[in-house]
Amino acid sequence: MRLFYGLIVAIILALPARAEVNIQSVESPGGLTAWLVEDHSIPFVALELRFRGGASLDRPGKRGAVNLMTALLEEGAGDMDAREFSKASEALATSFGFDASRDDVSVSARFLTENRDASVALLRAALQEPTFDQSSIDRVRGQVLSIIQSDAKDPDDIAGDTFDQIAFGDHPYATSLNGTLESVAGLTRDDLVTAKNDVLARDRVYIGAVGDITPEELGKLVDDLLGDLPETGAPMPPRADVTIPGGVTVVDFPTPQSVAVFGQKGIAQDDPDFFAALLLNHVLGGGSFESRLMDEVREKRGLTYGVYSYLVSRDLAEVYMGSVSSSNDRIADAIEVIRDEWAKAAADGVTQEELDAAKTYITGAYPLRFDGNAPIANILVGMQLLGLPIDYVATRNDKVEAVTLDDVKRVAGELLDPDGLHFVVVGQPEGLDSATSN
Repeated sequence: MRLFYGLIVAIILALPARAEVNIQSVESPGGLTAWLVEDHSIPFVALELRFRGGASLDRPGKRGAVNLMTALLEEGAGDMDAREFSKASEALATSFGFDASRDDVSVSARFLTENRDASVALLRAALQEPTFDQSSIDRVRGQVLSIIQSDAKDPDDIAGDTFDQIAFGDHPYATSLNGTLESVAGLTRDDLVTAKNDVLARDRVYIGAVGDITPEELGKLVDDLLGDLPETGAPMPPRADVTIPGGVTVVDFPTPQSVAVFGQKGIAQDDPDFFAALLLNHVLGGGSFESRLMDEVREKRGLTYGVYSYLVSRDLAEVYMGSVSSSNDRIADAIEVIRDEWAKAAADGVTQEELDAAKTYITGAYPLRFDGNAPIANILVGMQLLGLPIDYVATRNDKVEAVTLDDVKRVAGELLDPDGLHFVVVGQPEGLDSATSN
Protein backbone atom coordinates (compact mmCIF):
# COMPACT_ATOMS: atom_id res chain seq x y z
CA MET A 1 0.00 0.00 0.00
CA ARG A 2 2.87 2.37 0.81
CA LEU A 3 4.31 1.69 -2.64
CA PHE A 4 0.96 2.56 -4.23
CA TYR A 5 0.59 5.91 -2.50
CA GLY A 6 4.25 6.65 -3.06
CA LEU A 7 3.69 6.27 -6.78
CA ILE A 8 0.61 8.52 -6.64
CA VAL A 9 2.66 11.29 -5.04
CA ALA A 10 5.46 10.81 -7.56
CA ILE A 11 3.04 11.08 -10.46
CA ILE A 12 1.48 14.28 -9.18
CA LEU A 13 4.85 15.89 -8.57
CA ALA A 14 6.22 14.80 -11.95
CA LEU A 15 3.37 16.04 -14.11
CA PRO A 16 3.46 19.58 -15.44
CA ALA A 17 0.37 21.77 -15.48
CA ARG A 18 -0.95 20.89 -18.92
CA ALA A 19 -4.07 20.92 -21.01
CA GLU A 20 -2.56 19.25 -24.06
CA VAL A 21 -2.96 15.50 -23.89
CA ASN A 22 -3.03 12.92 -26.66
CA ILE A 23 -6.41 11.23 -26.37
CA GLN A 24 -7.02 8.04 -28.34
CA SER A 25 -10.39 6.43 -28.98
CA VAL A 26 -10.13 2.68 -28.46
CA GLU A 27 -12.70 0.17 -29.71
CA SER A 28 -12.57 -3.12 -27.82
CA PRO A 29 -13.03 -6.44 -29.66
CA GLY A 30 -16.38 -6.71 -27.86
CA GLY A 31 -17.59 -3.33 -29.13
CA LEU A 32 -17.00 -1.08 -26.12
CA THR A 33 -15.46 2.37 -26.65
CA ALA A 34 -12.84 3.81 -24.30
CA TRP A 35 -10.75 6.98 -24.36
CA LEU A 36 -7.10 6.51 -23.49
CA VAL A 37 -4.09 8.66 -22.69
CA GLU A 38 -0.96 6.52 -22.72
CA ASP A 39 1.77 7.35 -20.22
CA HIS A 40 4.37 4.63 -19.75
CA SER A 41 6.65 6.67 -17.50
CA ILE A 42 5.31 5.00 -14.36
CA PRO A 43 3.84 1.44 -14.11
CA PHE A 44 0.40 2.57 -13.03
CA VAL A 45 -3.09 2.94 -14.56
CA ALA A 46 -6.08 5.04 -13.54
CA LEU A 47 -9.39 3.75 -14.87
CA GLU A 48 -12.68 5.65 -14.65
CA LEU A 49 -16.12 4.23 -15.52
CA ARG A 50 -19.42 6.07 -15.60
CA PHE A 51 -22.81 4.41 -15.95
CA ARG A 52 -25.31 7.03 -17.15
CA GLY A 53 -28.60 7.28 -15.32
CA GLY A 54 -27.41 6.90 -11.76
CA ALA A 55 -29.91 7.42 -8.97
CA SER A 56 -32.44 8.85 -11.42
CA LEU A 57 -33.14 5.23 -12.39
CA ASP A 58 -34.61 4.34 -8.99
CA ARG A 59 -37.89 2.54 -9.55
CA PRO A 60 -41.16 3.94 -8.11
CA GLY A 61 -41.28 3.44 -4.36
CA LYS A 62 -37.62 2.35 -4.28
CA ARG A 63 -35.92 5.75 -3.85
CA GLY A 64 -32.42 5.20 -2.51
CA ALA A 65 -31.95 1.76 -4.09
CA VAL A 66 -29.20 2.81 -6.53
CA ASN A 67 -27.37 4.72 -3.81
CA LEU A 68 -27.50 1.80 -1.37
CA MET A 69 -26.58 -0.69 -4.09
CA THR A 70 -23.53 1.37 -5.06
CA ALA A 71 -22.36 1.61 -1.46
CA LEU A 72 -22.50 -2.19 -1.21
CA LEU A 73 -20.36 -2.97 -4.26
CA GLU A 74 -17.20 -3.10 -2.16
CA GLU A 75 -18.85 -5.00 0.71
CA GLY A 76 -18.16 -8.46 -0.62
CA ALA A 77 -18.08 -10.15 -4.03
CA GLY A 78 -17.92 -13.72 -5.33
CA ASP A 79 -16.90 -15.94 -2.43
CA MET A 80 -15.39 -13.03 -0.46
CA ASP A 81 -17.09 -11.19 2.35
CA ALA A 82 -16.42 -7.49 2.97
CA ARG A 83 -13.26 -8.09 5.01
CA GLU A 84 -11.81 -10.58 2.53
CA PHE A 85 -12.55 -8.24 -0.37
CA SER A 86 -10.76 -5.40 1.43
CA LYS A 87 -7.76 -7.62 2.23
CA ALA A 88 -7.51 -8.75 -1.40
CA SER A 89 -7.55 -5.14 -2.56
CA GLU A 90 -4.84 -4.14 -0.09
CA ALA A 91 -2.67 -7.11 -1.05
CA LEU A 92 -2.70 -5.88 -4.65
CA ALA A 93 -2.06 -2.24 -3.66
CA THR A 94 -5.21 -1.50 -5.64
CA SER A 95 -7.67 1.29 -4.94
CA PHE A 96 -11.38 1.19 -5.88
CA GLY A 97 -14.04 3.85 -5.43
CA PHE A 98 -17.79 3.66 -6.05
CA ASP A 99 -20.23 6.54 -5.94
CA ALA A 100 -23.74 7.40 -7.08
CA SER A 101 -24.99 10.77 -8.28
CA ARG A 102 -28.26 11.89 -9.82
CA ASP A 103 -26.83 11.34 -13.30
CA ASP A 104 -24.45 8.41 -13.05
CA VAL A 105 -22.76 5.72 -11.02
CA SER A 106 -19.01 6.20 -11.00
CA VAL A 107 -16.34 3.55 -10.58
CA SER A 108 -12.73 4.60 -10.02
CA ALA A 109 -9.82 2.16 -10.07
CA ARG A 110 -6.09 2.60 -9.69
CA PHE A 111 -3.69 -0.29 -10.01
CA LEU A 112 -0.08 -1.17 -10.71
CA THR A 113 0.90 -2.70 -14.03
CA GLU A 114 2.28 -5.81 -12.36
CA ASN A 115 -1.08 -6.41 -10.63
CA ARG A 116 -3.31 -5.38 -13.52
CA ASP A 117 -4.95 -8.73 -14.29
CA ALA A 118 -5.61 -9.60 -10.66
CA SER A 119 -6.91 -6.09 -9.95
CA VAL A 120 -9.29 -6.20 -12.91
CA ALA A 121 -10.53 -9.64 -11.82
CA LEU A 122 -11.27 -8.24 -8.35
CA LEU A 123 -13.10 -5.24 -9.78
CA ARG A 124 -15.02 -7.51 -12.15
CA ALA A 125 -16.23 -9.53 -9.16
CA ALA A 126 -17.45 -6.33 -7.46
CA LEU A 127 -19.39 -5.22 -10.55
CA GLN A 128 -20.76 -8.57 -11.65
CA GLU A 129 -20.88 -10.75 -8.50
CA PRO A 130 -21.62 -8.51 -5.51
CA THR A 131 -22.85 -10.64 -2.63
CA PHE A 132 -25.33 -8.14 -1.15
CA ASP A 133 -25.38 -10.31 1.98
CA GLN A 134 -27.96 -9.34 4.56
CA SER A 135 -25.49 -8.36 7.29
CA SER A 136 -23.78 -5.88 4.95
CA ILE A 137 -27.13 -4.56 3.72
CA ASP A 138 -28.28 -3.93 7.29
CA ARG A 139 -25.00 -2.25 8.26
CA VAL A 140 -24.78 0.08 5.24
CA ARG A 141 -28.52 0.76 5.38
CA GLY A 142 -28.01 1.98 8.94
CA GLN A 143 -25.31 4.38 7.73
CA VAL A 144 -27.62 5.76 5.02
CA LEU A 145 -30.49 6.19 7.49
CA SER A 146 -28.14 8.10 9.78
CA ILE A 147 -27.20 10.42 6.88
CA ILE A 148 -30.87 11.02 6.06
CA GLN A 149 -31.61 11.91 9.70
CA SER A 150 -28.60 14.23 9.83
CA ASP A 151 -29.54 15.97 6.56
CA ALA A 152 -33.03 16.66 7.92
CA LYS A 153 -31.42 18.83 10.64
CA ASP A 154 -28.92 20.63 8.38
CA PRO A 155 -30.08 24.05 7.09
CA ASP A 156 -27.97 23.77 3.93
CA ASP A 157 -29.46 20.38 3.04
CA ILE A 158 -32.97 21.56 3.87
CA ALA A 159 -32.53 24.58 1.59
CA GLY A 160 -31.14 22.50 -1.28
CA ASP A 161 -33.83 19.83 -1.00
CA THR A 162 -36.59 22.45 -0.86
CA PHE A 163 -35.24 24.23 -3.94
CA ASP A 164 -35.07 20.92 -5.83
CA GLN A 165 -38.71 20.18 -4.98
CA ILE A 166 -39.74 23.59 -6.32
CA ALA A 167 -37.59 23.38 -9.47
CA PHE A 168 -38.07 19.79 -10.59
CA GLY A 169 -41.65 18.84 -9.62
CA ASP A 170 -42.20 15.09 -9.96
CA HIS A 171 -38.86 14.37 -11.66
CA PRO A 172 -36.28 12.20 -9.79
CA TYR A 173 -34.12 15.35 -9.46
CA ALA A 174 -36.71 16.69 -7.00
CA THR A 175 -35.83 14.20 -4.26
CA SER A 176 -32.66 13.13 -2.50
CA LEU A 177 -30.82 10.20 -4.04
CA ASN A 178 -30.39 8.89 -0.48
CA GLY A 179 -34.12 8.14 -0.38
CA THR A 180 -36.34 8.58 2.67
CA LEU A 181 -36.36 6.79 6.01
CA GLU A 182 -39.37 4.80 4.82
CA SER A 183 -38.12 3.94 1.32
CA VAL A 184 -34.64 2.89 2.45
CA ALA A 185 -36.01 0.85 5.36
CA GLY A 186 -38.17 -1.08 2.91
CA LEU A 187 -35.44 -1.98 0.39
CA THR A 188 -34.77 -5.71 -0.02
CA ARG A 189 -31.87 -7.64 -1.51
CA ASP A 190 -33.99 -8.22 -4.64
CA ASP A 191 -34.44 -4.45 -4.98
CA LEU A 192 -30.66 -4.00 -4.92
CA VAL A 193 -30.10 -6.70 -7.55
CA THR A 194 -32.71 -4.98 -9.74
CA ALA A 195 -31.03 -1.60 -9.21
CA LYS A 196 -27.66 -3.05 -10.22
CA ASN A 197 -29.05 -4.55 -13.43
CA ASP A 198 -30.89 -1.29 -14.20
CA VAL A 199 -27.73 0.82 -13.97
CA LEU A 200 -24.64 -1.34 -14.59
CA ALA A 201 -25.22 -2.13 -18.25
CA ARG A 202 -23.11 -2.00 -21.39
CA ASP A 203 -25.36 0.44 -23.27
CA ARG A 204 -24.63 3.32 -20.84
CA VAL A 205 -21.02 2.86 -19.80
CA TYR A 206 -18.31 5.46 -20.53
CA ILE A 207 -14.66 4.59 -20.05
CA GLY A 208 -11.50 6.66 -19.54
CA ALA A 209 -8.03 5.29 -18.87
CA VAL A 210 -4.68 6.97 -18.31
CA GLY A 211 -1.30 5.41 -17.71
CA ASP A 212 0.83 2.41 -18.50
CA ILE A 213 -1.40 0.52 -20.92
CA THR A 214 -1.60 0.18 -24.71
CA PRO A 215 -4.79 0.43 -26.80
CA GLU A 216 -4.74 -3.32 -27.39
CA GLU A 217 -4.31 -4.05 -23.68
CA LEU A 218 -7.10 -1.62 -22.78
CA GLY A 219 -9.49 -3.21 -25.29
CA LYS A 220 -8.97 -6.64 -23.73
CA LEU A 221 -9.23 -5.19 -20.23
CA VAL A 222 -12.62 -3.56 -20.75
CA ASP A 223 -14.03 -6.69 -22.38
CA ASP A 224 -12.80 -8.83 -19.49
CA LEU A 225 -14.18 -6.32 -16.99
CA LEU A 226 -17.52 -5.40 -18.55
CA GLY A 227 -18.23 -7.95 -21.30
CA ASP A 228 -20.71 -10.01 -19.25
CA LEU A 229 -22.77 -7.08 -17.95
CA PRO A 230 -26.37 -6.83 -19.21
CA GLU A 231 -26.53 -5.38 -22.72
CA THR A 232 -29.17 -2.79 -21.76
CA GLY A 233 -30.30 -1.17 -18.54
CA ALA A 234 -33.50 0.58 -17.49
CA PRO A 235 -34.99 3.30 -19.73
CA MET A 236 -33.69 6.78 -19.00
CA PRO A 237 -36.10 9.24 -17.35
CA PRO A 238 -37.41 12.11 -19.51
CA ARG A 239 -35.94 15.59 -19.27
CA ALA A 240 -37.10 17.55 -16.24
CA ASP A 241 -39.64 20.29 -16.82
CA VAL A 242 -37.91 23.08 -14.90
CA THR A 243 -40.54 25.53 -13.67
CA ILE A 244 -39.15 27.91 -11.08
CA PRO A 245 -41.47 30.75 -10.07
CA GLY A 246 -39.89 33.97 -8.92
CA GLY A 247 -40.27 34.65 -5.22
CA VAL A 248 -39.24 33.49 -1.77
CA THR A 249 -39.92 30.32 0.20
CA VAL A 250 -39.21 30.52 3.92
CA VAL A 251 -38.61 27.31 5.88
CA ASP A 252 -38.87 28.04 9.59
CA PHE A 253 -35.80 26.72 11.40
CA PRO A 254 -34.53 27.82 14.84
CA THR A 255 -31.10 29.29 14.07
CA PRO A 256 -29.58 32.79 14.45
CA GLN A 257 -28.31 32.71 10.86
CA SER A 258 -30.43 32.12 7.79
CA VAL A 259 -29.18 30.02 4.91
CA ALA A 260 -30.45 30.76 1.41
CA VAL A 261 -30.12 29.09 -1.97
CA PHE A 262 -31.46 30.82 -5.03
CA GLY A 263 -31.87 29.98 -8.65
CA GLN A 264 -33.59 30.25 -12.00
CA LYS A 265 -33.53 28.34 -15.29
CA GLY A 266 -30.02 27.71 -16.59
CA ILE A 267 -28.16 26.89 -19.80
CA ALA A 268 -26.98 23.57 -21.22
CA GLN A 269 -23.27 22.92 -21.57
CA ASP A 270 -23.70 22.10 -25.26
CA ASP A 271 -25.46 25.44 -25.90
CA PRO A 272 -23.43 27.66 -28.29
CA ASP A 273 -23.65 30.44 -25.69
CA PHE A 274 -22.41 28.36 -22.77
CA PHE A 275 -18.94 29.91 -22.64
CA ALA A 276 -20.42 33.42 -22.71
CA ALA A 277 -22.62 32.36 -19.78
CA LEU A 278 -19.61 30.88 -18.00
CA LEU A 279 -17.68 34.14 -18.29
CA LEU A 280 -20.75 36.14 -17.25
CA ASN A 281 -21.16 34.00 -14.15
CA HIS A 282 -17.51 34.37 -13.23
CA VAL A 283 -17.97 38.14 -13.14
CA LEU A 284 -21.33 38.03 -11.40
CA GLY A 285 -20.84 35.44 -8.66
CA GLY A 286 -18.42 32.70 -9.69
CA GLY A 287 -15.18 34.55 -9.22
CA SER A 288 -14.89 34.25 -5.47
CA PHE A 289 -13.66 37.50 -3.86
CA GLU A 290 -13.43 39.26 -7.23
CA SER A 291 -17.09 38.78 -8.17
CA ARG A 292 -19.71 41.53 -8.17
CA LEU A 293 -21.89 39.72 -5.63
CA MET A 294 -19.00 39.28 -3.23
CA ASP A 295 -18.02 42.91 -3.63
CA GLU A 296 -21.53 44.33 -3.14
CA VAL A 297 -22.92 41.93 -0.51
CA ARG A 298 -19.81 41.23 1.55
CA GLU A 299 -17.19 43.92 1.03
CA LYS A 300 -19.34 47.05 0.74
CA ARG A 301 -22.23 46.11 3.06
CA GLY A 302 -20.88 43.39 5.34
CA LEU A 303 -24.02 41.29 4.95
CA THR A 304 -22.31 37.90 4.64
CA TYR A 305 -19.02 36.03 4.72
CA GLY A 306 -19.63 34.56 1.31
CA VAL A 307 -22.04 34.64 -1.64
CA TYR A 308 -21.65 32.59 -4.80
CA SER A 309 -23.41 31.73 -8.06
CA TYR A 310 -22.83 28.77 -10.34
CA LEU A 311 -24.17 27.09 -13.47
CA VAL A 312 -25.56 23.61 -12.90
CA SER A 313 -25.80 21.54 -16.08
CA ARG A 314 -27.24 18.13 -15.36
CA ASP A 315 -28.02 15.48 -17.95
CA LEU A 316 -31.74 16.20 -17.88
CA ALA A 317 -32.05 19.82 -16.72
CA GLU A 318 -30.14 23.07 -16.31
CA VAL A 319 -30.42 25.62 -13.51
CA TYR A 320 -28.47 28.73 -12.57
CA MET A 321 -28.02 28.77 -8.80
CA GLY A 322 -26.36 30.58 -5.94
CA SER A 323 -26.05 30.53 -2.18
CA VAL A 324 -25.67 33.02 0.66
CA SER A 325 -26.04 33.05 4.42
CA SER A 326 -26.58 35.96 6.78
CA SER A 327 -28.02 36.79 10.18
CA ASN A 328 -31.79 36.63 10.41
CA ASP A 329 -32.08 40.40 10.60
CA ARG A 330 -29.91 41.02 7.48
CA ILE A 331 -30.75 38.22 5.04
CA ALA A 332 -33.55 40.31 3.48
CA ASP A 333 -31.03 43.05 2.67
CA ALA A 334 -28.64 40.50 1.16
CA ILE A 335 -31.41 39.15 -1.08
CA GLU A 336 -32.32 42.64 -2.26
CA VAL A 337 -28.71 43.37 -3.23
CA ILE A 338 -28.44 40.06 -5.10
CA ARG A 339 -31.60 40.84 -7.09
CA ASP A 340 -30.24 44.29 -7.91
CA GLU A 341 -26.92 42.90 -9.17
CA TRP A 342 -28.79 40.29 -11.22
CA ALA A 343 -30.83 43.09 -12.80
CA LYS A 344 -27.80 45.32 -13.48
CA ALA A 345 -25.96 42.51 -15.24
CA ALA A 346 -29.07 41.60 -17.26
CA ALA A 347 -29.39 45.22 -18.43
CA ASP A 348 -25.75 46.20 -18.99
CA GLY A 349 -23.68 43.01 -19.22
CA VAL A 350 -20.10 43.29 -17.99
CA THR A 351 -17.18 45.60 -18.67
CA GLN A 352 -14.26 44.82 -20.97
CA GLU A 353 -11.93 44.84 -17.97
CA GLU A 354 -14.11 42.30 -16.14
CA LEU A 355 -14.36 40.11 -19.24
CA ASP A 356 -10.60 40.12 -19.79
CA ALA A 357 -9.96 39.18 -16.16
CA ALA A 358 -12.51 36.36 -16.34
CA LYS A 359 -10.89 34.99 -19.49
CA THR A 360 -7.46 35.09 -17.90
CA TYR A 361 -8.66 33.10 -14.90
CA ILE A 362 -10.81 30.56 -16.74
CA THR A 363 -8.22 29.76 -19.41
CA GLY A 364 -5.32 29.84 -16.97
CA ALA A 365 -6.97 27.56 -14.43
CA TYR A 366 -7.94 24.92 -17.00
CA PRO A 367 -4.52 23.20 -17.26
CA LEU A 368 -4.41 22.85 -13.48
CA ARG A 369 -7.18 20.26 -13.71
CA PHE A 370 -4.76 17.88 -15.48
CA ASP A 371 -2.63 17.21 -12.43
CA GLY A 372 -2.44 13.42 -12.50
CA ASN A 373 -3.62 10.23 -14.15
CA ALA A 374 -6.82 9.92 -12.13
CA PRO A 375 -8.00 13.53 -12.74
CA ILE A 376 -7.28 13.15 -16.46
CA ALA A 377 -9.19 9.84 -16.62
CA ASN A 378 -12.05 11.59 -14.86
CA ILE A 379 -11.99 14.37 -17.46
CA LEU A 380 -12.05 11.80 -20.28
CA VAL A 381 -15.27 10.16 -19.08
CA GLY A 382 -16.81 13.56 -18.35
CA MET A 383 -16.16 14.68 -21.91
CA GLN A 384 -17.81 11.56 -23.28
CA LEU A 385 -20.86 11.99 -21.04
CA LEU A 386 -21.27 15.55 -22.30
CA GLY A 387 -20.85 14.48 -25.91
CA LEU A 388 -17.79 16.70 -26.38
CA PRO A 389 -15.41 16.03 -29.29
CA ILE A 390 -12.16 14.21 -28.61
CA ASP A 391 -10.16 17.39 -29.43
CA TYR A 392 -12.09 19.48 -26.89
CA VAL A 393 -9.12 19.77 -24.53
CA ALA A 394 -7.08 21.47 -27.27
CA THR A 395 -9.88 23.79 -28.42
CA ARG A 396 -11.68 24.68 -25.18
CA ASN A 397 -9.62 27.75 -24.31
CA ASP A 398 -9.90 29.06 -27.89
CA LYS A 399 -13.68 28.97 -27.51
CA VAL A 400 -13.39 30.97 -24.30
CA GLU A 401 -11.10 33.54 -25.90
CA ALA A 402 -13.49 33.93 -28.85
CA VAL A 403 -16.31 35.27 -26.66
CA THR A 404 -16.83 39.01 -27.17
CA LEU A 405 -18.19 41.74 -24.91
CA ASP A 406 -21.31 41.90 -27.10
CA ASP A 407 -21.76 38.13 -26.74
CA VAL A 408 -21.77 38.39 -22.95
CA LYS A 409 -24.14 41.35 -22.95
CA ARG A 410 -26.58 39.53 -25.25
CA VAL A 411 -26.46 36.33 -23.18
CA ALA A 412 -26.84 38.29 -19.94
CA GLY A 413 -30.01 39.86 -21.29
CA GLU A 414 -31.38 36.53 -22.45
CA LEU A 415 -30.32 34.35 -19.51
CA LEU A 416 -30.54 36.45 -16.35
CA ASP A 417 -34.06 36.73 -14.99
CA PRO A 418 -34.08 38.83 -11.80
CA ASP A 419 -37.85 38.58 -11.49
CA GLY A 420 -37.66 34.81 -11.97
CA LEU A 421 -35.12 34.25 -9.19
CA HIS A 422 -36.50 32.10 -6.39
CA PHE A 423 -34.92 32.21 -2.94
CA VAL A 424 -35.34 29.40 -0.42
CA VAL A 425 -34.47 30.74 3.01
CA VAL A 426 -34.01 28.38 5.96
CA GLY A 427 -34.02 30.16 9.31
CA GLN A 428 -36.17 32.78 10.98
CA PRO A 429 -35.56 35.76 8.65
CA GLU A 430 -36.90 39.16 9.59
CA GLY A 431 -38.95 40.98 6.96
CA LEU A 432 -39.34 37.97 4.66
CA ASP A 433 -42.39 35.83 4.01
CA SER A 434 -43.02 33.10 1.50
CA ALA A 435 -44.36 34.52 -1.75
CA THR A 436 -44.20 33.73 -5.46
CA SER A 437 -44.47 36.18 -8.32
CA ASN A 438 -45.68 33.87 -11.09
